[in-house]
Amino acid sequence: MGSDIDELLTSGPSDDALAEWGQGRFGEEGDDIDAHVKEFQVFGFKFQANDCRKFGFAVFGGWGRKARVSHSIYIIAGEVSGDTHGAHLMDAMSRQLPELEFRGAGGPAMRDAGGDGVTDWVEDAAVMGFWEVLKHYRWFKCRFYEMLDEVVAWKPEALVLIDYPGFNLRFAAAVRERLPETKIIYYISPQVWAWNKGRIPKMAEVLDLMLCIFPFEKPIFESAGLETQFVGHPLVDELEDQREQVTRAEDLVGLFPGSREREVNRLFPMMVEAARRMHSHYPDWRYEAAAASKKLEGQMQVMIEEAKLPESCEIRLKTGNSHSLMQRATCGVVASGTATLEAAALGLPYCLVYKLAWPTYALGKLLVKVEYIGLVNILAGEGVVEELVQSDADPGHVERILSRLMTDREEREALCQRLERTASRLGDPGAHERAAQAIVDVLELTNK
Repeated sequence: MGSDIDELLTSGPSDDALAEWGQGRFGEEGDDIDAHVKEFQVFGFKFQANDCRKFGFAVFGGWGRKARVSHSIYIIAGEVSGDTHGAHLMDAMSRQLPELEFRGAGGPAMRDAGGDGVTDWVEDAAVMGFWEVLKHYRWFKCRFYEMLDEVVAWKPEALVLIDYPGFNLRFAAAVRERLPETKIIYYISPQVWAWNKGRIPKMAEVLDLMLCIFPFEKPIFESAGLETQFVGHPLVDELEDQREQVTRAEDLVGLFPGSREREVNRLFPMMVEAARRMHSHYPDWRYEAAAASKKLEGQMQVMIEEAKLPESCEIRLKTGNSHSLMQRATCGVVASGTATLEAAALGLPYCLVYKLAWPTYALGKLLVKVEYIGLVNILAGEGVVEELVQSDADPGHVERILSRLMTDREEREALCQRLERTASRLGDPGAHERAAQAIVDVLELTNK
């Protein structure tokens, strides 16, 4: 038996000879490969999928069965949205490459998709703003080097990074320096075109492939020499299952203060006060607010109680109902972020509000070089929805805009049409599948 193996490894026989050899040793096509692998190990050999690739022959594939090749991917996401996208991407890749092992860091969804090799760190990692990150610098530095050591020791075929640029871009550079053979792929491109275009050429030196979710990003990265594919926005897929056959309630206003505790603390009291003012003029209107978690729902309930609203002015709170509320309300006020794209895709007329700590905002003004803050306006290249930023994000401005949208049907319908046209630019369903296929193509090309 051993002499046959030695002859195969040294003489480089033809595919036909390998098929004949394999058929004689391991049975006919359709036999249970795993049973033969175990039998093969009895003779003192470890015959694994990696051995098939290393030997360069298809003992099983010679007669129509491909050798199972194991692939390795280290994957990182640092926010709740990235965890969701990452889990869908991992599922799509696993369907296309069953022999795929994941390690990395993400959230509970990614851990479910990838197993124990994926650390759940999102709750601690998802901080926003320069000063907030600075306060956690030591913690981030420790995690950075722990993960880098893990990657270097494991030597994965590919490193897949999902959004989260402050950490991921630095991590990509460190991995490129230590593991030049590892392919580095970025999914959901960082918005450096907004805050630091000078980083794009450096990214082109570090990354092997950029998978972007907005169509205008592709030429920006390609102009720097970085291979880029527009795969569409995953939001299109994720909202398909959330669509409801409902009629909008003409008396319902939606309040969407965001998913982070800090932004809820800054924005929701202002939204509650705006509701009080609208109630004084339009007492029949109803208000509903979307809470991202039970913890935030409890905090928001305290804010409502502290506002001491009239008994006739009720703000209903629900956890995890944002997509439903976006389809039932006549209009709403939405915190800047992905929710503004969701609202556009679900046809909700709204105004955008945005508030940061003043030092963070002042620093951002120096760095960010775009005309608009809202993703819908950036995607459209024009001011589709009104943006209320910092001191303008106050109860008076919100009351004025929402009262107009609630009472002026013509303006409301015109805004709906503009939102629909803008949302259509996000691409067709299947973003995760297309991204997964692009990554699989890189892995298969690497192993040829």
